Amino acid sequence: MKLSAVIEDLVEERGLDRAVLSTIISEGIFAAYEKKYPELTLRVEYDKKSDDLVVEVQKNVVATVEDELAEISVRKAKNIDTKLNVGDTVWLPFDGKIGRIEILRAKQVIAGKIRHIEAMAIYEQFKDKEDTIVHGVVHKIERGGISVKLGDTLAFLPKSLTSPVDKCIVGYPIRALLKEVLVEPRNENQLILDRVSEEFLYKLFELEIPEVFENLVEIKKIVRIAGYKSKVVVASNDLNIDPVGTCVGVGGVRIKPILKELGGEKIDVIAWSDSPEIMVKNALKPAVVNRVELEDNSATVWVDDDQRSLAIGKGGQNIALASKLTGYSIDLAQQEVHHQPFSQDEFAQSEQVEESFPDNEE
Repeated sequence: MKLSAVIEDLVEERGLDRAVLSTIISEGIFAAYEKKYPELTLRVEYDKKSDDLVVEVQKNVVATVEDELAEISVRKAKNIDTKLNVGDTVWLPFDGKIGRIEILRAKQVIAGKIRHIEAMAIYEQFKDKEDTIVHGVVHKIERGGISVKLGDTLAFLPKSLTSPVDKCIVGYPIRALLKEVLVEPRNENQLILDRVSEEFLYKLFELEIPEVFENLVEIKKIVRIAGYKSKVVVASNDLNIDPVGTCVGVGGVRIKPILKELGGEKIDVIAWSDSPEIMVKNALKPAVVNRVELEDNSATVWVDDDQRSLAIGKGGQNIALASKLTGYSIDLAQQEVHHQPFSQDEFAQSEQVEESFPDNEE
């Protein structure tokens, strides 16, 4: 097969520039000859007229030849150019041969350079989309995660960045945060997706709720345990807008698409307050809190007995999220003044309460 045909196939298959490909192939062949003949000064160029690669060696003009690969006699040199004298150099066709090992080296260099060019093209295409939500199609389920097609480009959603409730089926559409756009692939992956971060949820709110996108409603903070529950603190930058109602919508119409995207993960939308006590109360929803006492970085909270399981949440996750949201270590006390931490039995009770609680606990 002629070299032009090889280049044409690569242009059609990989969408690369012809001039760039001819340079890459020349560099690959040069690497092969350089490996076999490291002591020589060589060059490789693509000759369009002959449709072939021309390999040349730089020879020293000498009176007496001792190394035929690197030297040429002055008599022979003058047959090429009468101006050449001893001490000059001249480029001549090189007829040295290369073997299987050197050819393998050429293939490695060519493949590496093509991968680099393709990686840079992907980087340029997607770098401005980093930290945004992208739409794709599930391409392949792998042990370490999910391969997702974004148009003609493959991205990777690691298992560690997949929610436990995500149901990914080959051929089905999927949305995810484009977490990283790498300059060079890492473990063959260049575009890394994410569905478990607070940032992914934040971007979903921006997509589904215009007031959030326009910053009329501001998301102050998000804490999340993917697949279980998220808490989103919102504030209004417009006195005429109720931030919680705007995010939830009438009958939950605005929050439902987000809940569906997250596989039914519960979301508590909480109004922002400058009062730490009120924030602790709100953070523990859906539980109704009677009283809060703050001391340093600790908060003691009183709730009725029938609210304790709600406050604790499944496996203690609701109170853990509330602590993370407020920055206070939260302890539950009984209605009596003395402190009463929640017990293992209450963890078990909370499992049953949480299972029956509606998707939107607003």
